[in-house]
Amino acid sequence: MGKIIAAALLVLFVAGAQHGAQAQEAIAQFYKGKTITVIVGTSAGGGYDTYARTFARFMGRHLAGAPTIVVANMPGAGSNIMAANVAVTAPKDGSVIGAPFSTQPLSGILEDAARLRYDPVKLNYLGSATTDYFLCVANPSAPAKTFPDTFKTEIVMGGTAETGSTGYLPVMLNNVLGTKFKPVFGYPGSREIMAAIEKGELHGMCGINLASIKSQYANLMSENKIHIIVQESANGVEELNKLGIPRTMDFAKTDEQRAIMDIIYSQEIYARPYFVAPETPKDRVEALRKAFMDTWKDPDLLVEMKRMSLDADPTSGEDLQKLLAKVYASPPDIIAKTKEAIKVKR
Repeated sequence: MGKIIAAALLVLFVAGAQHGAQAQEAIAQFYKGKTITVIVGTSAGGGYDTYARTFARFMGRHLAGAPTIVVANMPGAGSNIMAANVAVTAPKDGSVIGAPFSTQPLSGILEDAARLRYDPVKLNYLGSATTDYFLCVANPSAPAKTFPDTFKTEIVMGGTAETGSTGYLPVMLNNVLGTKFKPVFGYPGSREIMAAIEKGELHGMCGINLASIKSQYANLMSENKIHIIVQESANGVEELNKLGIPRTMDFAKTDEQRAIMDIIYSQEIYARPYFVAPETPKDRVEALRKAFMDTWKDPDLLVEMKRMSLDADPTSGEDLQKLLAKVYASPPDIIAKTKEAIKVKR
């Protein structure tokens, strides 16, 4: 009997190996000689763009067929112009990848879902390049020097749009916790906001990522042109906790406030998400997900990331998809209150 079982297992193993080899060959045949376009939902030169361009340099070596990877930019509407393009208009064969703001996967909650032209949950997420953390920063001239000061003193914070993290995060803190941030919208990206902070046109910004601070604005920190006033998260980052920089969640007074903030801050886990269209063939989604994870673990890429003071801490597409499903399954009243919490009160 044992020999019969062993023989059966061997047959299954051989069949599985053959099927895997055939699937790999099909992927190689499709991608050989092709170009994959990674479309970044932000302007060129920012943190999201930097991550995407680094990813594009190394991904081809991890995908059967070794396709050429190029990067394009399509900013606007909190990356939702790009997301709608990838989901609805662009080829749905696995040759176009979206690289949006971290806010985009939550667009069905953060925005009017009927106007999106696509369902964020139905996208095939390849994963997230890293976990990141939101911060509020301010310049020395800001009338509020600490986060507790912002409950008493108004300071002007720059944002891209009401639907972008730099826009709705200070609004959410106003509505949920009672801070007195005054948001000013219309800046193309974090670079332009930071330039305005340097010039004194703005006091600061919320929704800037820690990775961006380290990679792009470390000089401003070292020269005391900006400082971090609060971490926009529940647990914070160890290095910032040791410096005594407070966390917004510590100022929540009710379970409802914490639940709203938990939904908003869930995007920190998928800080650099990537996806393909819902109709992308399953075998290509699986191949792209594997290539995605392998790329962010590539030793050569990690050397390059370290050189740029960037972190790579990938979350798989499967885990990201499960997290989103859980977030969207939150109680309807909490989702409704989260939608209200990010609206500017006029």
